[in-house]
Amino acid sequence: MLEKVVEEIREFSIEKNLAEKRILVLFSGGKDSSLVLYLLKKAKLNVSALTFFHRWSWRETLSWAMRFTKKLGVEHYLVDITEGLLREAIGRKGPVCIHCKRVMLWNAKWFALNNGFEVLAKGDNANDKIIGALLDQCKTDIRLCDIPRIGIPFFRPLIRYTAEEVERLADEAGIRPYRMYEHARRRQWREGCPLQYIDREEIVAEELMDLAYRVNYEVSKIARRRKVRISVRVPSFEVMAWNADEETLREVKEVVERFRGERDAPARKGQKRSSS
Repeated sequence: MLEKVVEEIREFSIEKNLAEKRILVLFSGGKDSSLVLYLLKKAKLNVSALTFFHRWSWRETLSWAMRFTKKLGVEHYLVDITEGLLREAIGRKGPVCIHCKRVMLWNAKWFALNNGFEVLAKGDNANDKIIGALLDQCKTDIRLCDIPRIGIPFFRPLIRYTAEEVERLADEAGIRPYRMYEHARRRQWREGCPLQYIDREEIVAEELMDLAYRVNYEVSKIARRRKVRISVRVPSFEVMAWNADEETLREVKEVVERFRGERDAPARKGQKRSSS
């Protein structure tokens, strides 16, 4: 199946005059974007990778991504978007992902245009929700979309393949990204950032972003060791878990209660001062 998909991409790239263009893959280090990078490289296209990170990104997955591109022999750019994310997200309602995607999209556009890239590539598959997105403006083949507002075409080699097919392709290619064993916001395993666990409708603040990272990093150690999926929403401290036994949940609860105590401590001190 892998050889067939590589050949399909090669033929499509010739048909659409992509063979000689510089292509920049928006590379998160997850399975979909890793597979896109792998396939485009195998199809002998002129491809590079662009990874956005911020202060709350998982360093383990970033390290894995860097090793992956080095092994592929692909040029890899890293861009810190912390300042832009803070500017867009602070004071607004969650989820943070909405604001983060906006920052990444416009940074990707200008990075590509300023560095001589002619095409952006993404790892969207057929299961990804694209209704209402910029890419829905595509009036031709959905694999290659010219979007006037962006000014650079998007190439989505996997958009006709289901998540299950992408999983099989990645397994065939031997692509096994580093897992933090997050619960993720939806049943399809979609890892990447602890900021997705800030409670919906919560006003985003920097201290909440810090809390989401710290508590979920500690919980991920337990989840990874026990090979179950666990994450914690903040500031509600709701525990989300799949396949976790009572012992695992007890261990997670101890971590959660420690962070809850740290968060409540300033409020308790304030009450003591006022009563005295």
